[in-house]
Amino acid sequence: MFQSSSRKFTDNHHKPLEFKSLSKCSARNLLGEVDLLRIAASLKQDQKQKGKLGQFLTPASVAELMVGMFGKLARPQISLLDAGAGVGSLLAAFVANLCQSQQRPINLDIVAYEIDPFLIEYLHQTLKLCTRECQIAGISLNYEIRNTDFIEDAVRLLQPSSFDNPDNCRFTHAILNPPYLKINAHSKVRDLLRSIGLEASNLYTGFIAATIQLLESRGELVAISPRSFCNGPYFRDFRRMFLEMMALDQIHLFESRQEAFSDDEVLQETIIIHAVKQKPKFDNVTISTSSNADDDFILSNSLAYTEIVIPNDSQQFIHIIPDTLSQQFIKKIANFTCTLKDLELTVSTGRVVDFRAKEYLCLMPNQNTVPLIYPLNFSKGYVEYPKVTKKHQALVYAEETVSLLVPNEHYVLTKRFSSKEEKKRVVAVVYDANQINCSWVGFENHLNYFHKDGRGLNLTLARGLAAYLNSSLVDAFFRLFNGHTQVNATDLRNLKYPTIAQLMTVGLYITEHFPSQKEIDELLQEELLSMSNQSENNPLIIRTRIDEALQILIELGLPRAQLNERSALTLLALINLKPTDPWETAASPLIGITPMMEFMALHYGKTYKPNTRETVRRQTVHQFLDAALIIVNPDAPERPVNSPKTVYQIEESTLELLRTYGTIEWKKSIHTYLASVETLKKRYAQERELSRIPIVIEGEVKTLSPGGQNILIEKIIEEFAERFTPGGKLIYVGDTDEKFAHFNEVALRNLGVTIDSHGKMPDVIIHHLKNDWLVLIEAVTSHGPINPKRKKELEVIFADLKIPLVMVTTFLSWKAMVEYLAEIAWETDVWVAEDSTHLIHFNGEYLLQAYKVDRDSETE
Repeated sequence: MFQSSSRKFTDNHHKPLEFKSLSKCSARNLLGEVDLLRIAASLKQDQKQKGKLGQFLTPASVAELMVGMFGKLARPQISLLDAGAGVGSLLAAFVANLCQSQQRPINLDIVAYEIDPFLIEYLHQTLKLCTRECQIAGISLNYEIRNTDFIEDAVRLLQPSSFDNPDNCRFTHAILNPPYLKINAHSKVRDLLRSIGLEASNLYTGFIAATIQLLESRGELVAISPRSFCNGPYFRDFRRMFLEMMALDQIHLFESRQEAFSDDEVLQETIIIHAVKQKPKFDNVTISTSSNADDDFILSNSLAYTEIVIPNDSQQFIHIIPDTLSQQFIKKIANFTCTLKDLELTVSTGRVVDFRAKEYLCLMPNQNTVPLIYPLNFSKGYVEYPKVTKKHQALVYAEETVSLLVPNEHYVLTKRFSSKEEKKRVVAVVYDANQINCSWVGFENHLNYFHKDGRGLNLTLARGLAAYLNSSLVDAFFRLFNGHTQVNATDLRNLKYPTIAQLMTVGLYITEHFPSQKEIDELLQEELLSMSNQSENNPLIIRTRIDEALQILIELGLPRAQLNERSALTLLALINLKPTDPWETAASPLIGITPMMEFMALHYGKTYKPNTRETVRRQTVHQFLDAALIIVNPDAPERPVNSPKTVYQIEESTLELLRTYGTIEWKKSIHTYLASVETLKKRYAQERELSRIPIVIEGEVKTLSPGGQNILIEKIIEEFAERFTPGGKLIYVGDTDEKFAHFNEVALRNLGVTIDSHGKMPDVIIHHLKNDWLVLIEAVTSHGPINPKRKKELEVIFADLKIPLVMVTTFLSWKAMVEYLAEIAWETDVWVAEDSTHLIHFNGEYLLQAYKVDRDSETE
């Protein structure tokens, strides 16, 4: 039973949340308990202090993923370092993993650094919980919390005095979520890092560098950090040190820029690395990719070490190549070998910083002004000027502004920043001087501009260069090697380009109407790559086909969770459509989940781990069934859906629709299809009825509609009710499809309550006859828990009740509970189905405790 010493997370800021366990908790639940500490600490944290220290606490799902990347932990003695421990989430995950392994160490020594006194209180609790689990597992745990600056202490340990024993500072393992914080060139920490051979501009690389120096030979490191160290000049020293001392083994990339640390709204592209301290490099490095830590659909790619770190590369860039499709993009862009210097071109950042020149800004041009171009002036490959907007469109021409201007000639402009919603990372346009009558022009600081010795470009060259920069090939390549949304001038200088003659050839095909994306890509293939559009290995064709499938799902109205590459590839597999096949050739094979994944790997270069099959079934195929896009087991309707022989087939009307994609019939066809989709759903309703969930109520078998919260409701009736309200009377059971599966209005009326079943009823109501309590239960899968607002609603609905009221929020898993923890109302209970023998009561002493509301003092 978890008990809180404070009424709200935001109260008693300097006192951490305390836990008392009803019984010995398994190592698996250790993570759950520690994650509650993390959330409580995060809610109470001083945000200014958090930003000052660069703190981003690690969620349990990320910690589990990180720990799983270590090699086999079959050592009798393990010494573990966490250089920025926070509340100890990573340590807890390491201990949990160790306690569940078959070959456990005899001794485990942990050294945890943390300088924030507020978090240290939570860290103490975490390590006490870890000690408990190690005792159960037969592991002797010794730990030390060092409330000191890690960099300072690491430098001391690495440069020992006569009183220090250097052997005491070597670790077999290190796990790390370092602080993300820029450091001043003249700061003390910068000098400390220089003393151990590192010039660093961000604290996270300093933490990793000091950590790897504290590892013993063949010691292992797992660290989560921004991806930015993999390329760029600022991190060259760090890469040199890291790659010299460590052998990369695994890299895990999160596709989503905000999911890994969603609680902290971090927008960095994040990776996890596993490396071993040794000179010899591994032959291969495994690159895995997922949307976030909870995503089971993991892309996996094994590459030669020399493809990750190219021999003789003076920059020692680390190339993260997630799949064979990406490898194809790299091979294609290798056709271009010119640098901007070779082309005698330069790229610079726009000179006008508007807030510094605000006294010279004008909303619209007049006689004494020159044009001022912003990213918002970009339109269909060219500059649209002037544009009616809140942004100033002109700059006063004066002695003070002359240095900010360039001659009004032809240029190529790119955005320096792309938004999260931007389809492409690199966005380029042609500034056509013929369209604007002036002598000078200003480019705002959020732009880069290509020029030749400060003057403009040939218009045909400018058009060819803009087309190249806007190509899907450049966009894909840029995304592979740049883990941020900024497109700096340095990034554009590092890019390789076609020759001047090749760019001129492309430019000759471009008129005042800039080509579409498809036309740009076809132009590059034909003129620059000598590549047939019919080549199935053509990465541009593959990318285009995946995007087409995704667009179809959008137009069909699939939920947001299914609008992703996984669902697009699943659709293509279901209709056996290869990258170069016309849509009119879409077929309807009988196909299972494993053959779908084999199809994705063979034809689209996307190889996923075999154990991700269930994710395809749960997160895509089930939704396709619900939308009547496909049917299940048409060859053997009697076959159980969970049979390993289960197959799926595209529905006939859907197949006919897809065959019209890309033709003039498509809009008409999809309009007709969507108008009849409800009829299609009804056609298969009877088949889906067979998969309804049976429950027994008062000796009568009733069924719940399949999926959704009803999976949890079944567990509530069969497990929760049997254990915590034995002999109780089921009064109400909701159903996703039919509002309720059971409602005993008479029994409720006898308790003094008359309710309209169409109101906001809880999901399950049980009369606990033994204690004479009414238990109200909410099943949380898509809707929220019993929060203070919902608690008030239920109190109003059951205001006339003659007996005590109990409120319970239920979840399928600990992970699901953590998402809603901060919302759960005090004086209520929580039950987690995956740990069905326990209840959590918020702010009380007894399980399933009835309470009396003091309406005069209640303030929630």
